[in-house]
Amino acid sequence: MHTTDLPRIATAQPFRRLRLILGDQLNARHSWFRAPAEQADTLYVLMEIRSETDYAWHHAQKVLGIFAAMRAFAQALATAGMAVHYLRLGDEDNHHSFAANLATLLARHQISTLEWQQPDEWRVAQHLNEFAAQSGLPYQVVDSEHFLAEQAQISQQFAQKIPRMEFFYRAMRRQYQLLLTPEGEPLGGQWNFDADNRQRWPGNPPAPSWPQPRHDLRELWQEINAAGVRTLGAPQADAFNWPLSRREAQDWLRHFIAHALPHFGAYQDAMSQASPTLFHAGLSFALNIKLLHPLEVIQAAIAAYEHGAVSLPTVEGFVRQILGWREFVRGVYWARMPGYRALNVLQHQRPLPRWYWDGQTKMACLRHAIGQSLSMAYAHHIQRLMVTGNFALLAGIDPDQVDAWYLGIYIDAFEWVELPNTRGMSQYADGGLLGSKPYAGSASYIGKMSDYCKGCAYQPKLRHGEMACPFNSLYWHFHARHAEGLARNPRLAMSYRSWEKLGAQEQAATLAQAERYLAQLDDL
Repeated sequence: MHTTDLPRIATAQPFRRLRLILGDQLNARHSWFRAPAEQADTLYVLMEIRSETDYAWHHAQKVLGIFAAMRAFAQALATAGMAVHYLRLGDEDNHHSFAANLATLLARHQISTLEWQQPDEWRVAQHLNEFAAQSGLPYQVVDSEHFLAEQAQISQQFAQKIPRMEFFYRAMRRQYQLLLTPEGEPLGGQWNFDADNRQRWPGNPPAPSWPQPRHDLRELWQEINAAGVRTLGAPQADAFNWPLSRREAQDWLRHFIAHALPHFGAYQDAMSQASPTLFHAGLSFALNIKLLHPLEVIQAAIAAYEHGAVSLPTVEGFVRQILGWREFVRGVYWARMPGYRALNVLQHQRPLPRWYWDGQTKMACLRHAIGQSLSMAYAHHIQRLMVTGNFALLAGIDPDQVDAWYLGIYIDAFEWVELPNTRGMSQYADGGLLGSKPYAGSASYIGKMSDYCKGCAYQPKLRHGEMACPFNSLYWHFHARHAEGLARNPRLAMSYRSWEKLGAQEQAATLAQAERYLAQLDDL
């Protein structure tokens, strides 16, 4: 799309209502657009603003993808006959905040009612609520009609006590009648087949490639650069490979169901230098900006199971990610904000190593996972949890810095889903509100689930000594320094017994090795 094609209302034409559409609310099936009688006096507004590009250091593909999808959505609304005003990043009348732009547009078009969909991020909701209260204008906040758990109900429930995700997931299965027998019991006699889904990928079956939309976004990239927006990673602007419309997202979903889902379950925890995506869906960006609805994704996967194309353990594992985990972390976020983002129970304070920003480290697993993230704006959940997140946890990195990195580097990262996953599950900074134990692992886990250790400069079987893998000594250092708070955790009992069996001399050598590495994190 050329920038000259973007819809704008050039004159001071009056409208009764203004409806704000955020960059992650590109839901063409929203009820807003199914009421023809409302369209004649409604102005739809979308904004590219610096307050959104600058609150974190974002990956170039994230900025490109959201803006390009917003532009396509705005054009589709205008083509459907709706009045749309689109503010580009470089427009002279763009004040680069929701409040300032809304104030201008409300006055210019004599708006009497302001409406917006429920934002997914706490900071945006606060900003809009404060603006509306100050303006004195009647306003209405409507549901985004995307999530499967109602926000107010789940927030109230999780504010009192956060349930274990497994029990929340079972309740959601029952609520939506998914993968159940006629008697309401789980298909296959069990709710969770996770134990069947932890295989290392041997290289066969071959991992399919993702779809290749290949959008030319060079003109938009020039606008972003001209505006001075600071980004990280490779923009891939000449052949942008993420879906930017609902039709493309649906095509991507169909491709996943046909080519990758049959093997997703078995290899969802695997990692390989040969394939950055393996059998993962790559649908989270389209889901999180609402080009796809979670229920349609779940139903497509279940239909494949019902037609015999995928196994029950595979489809259950995939459904659990969307129906269970995605909805669960949203509940944690809204129930515990804004205090959740300040939690640091382990009191970790070290700065993030410099190579998180460029991938230049001798550790092959981190070099591969970070390099892939910089190139693709993507890494799958085990790369995030057990490689980049695991190292940050073991090294005692400040969770504020870990959050900022995760929020910026991934195209699918929005705070509602990033913050609980990072601060809670990955860094255990919430002290177990979200997960029952820290997800800490040594080189043995990485070696078991990947081929990353092959050819690495470090030796994965050594705890200390010449080029011993940093994960090993840091793993034990983490357990030793947090023994007072963690040793009584029943899920860590085996780890602490193993630590005691090492003996005093081996413990001392291991901890000394860890201290040497901690003193030179930037050089690892």
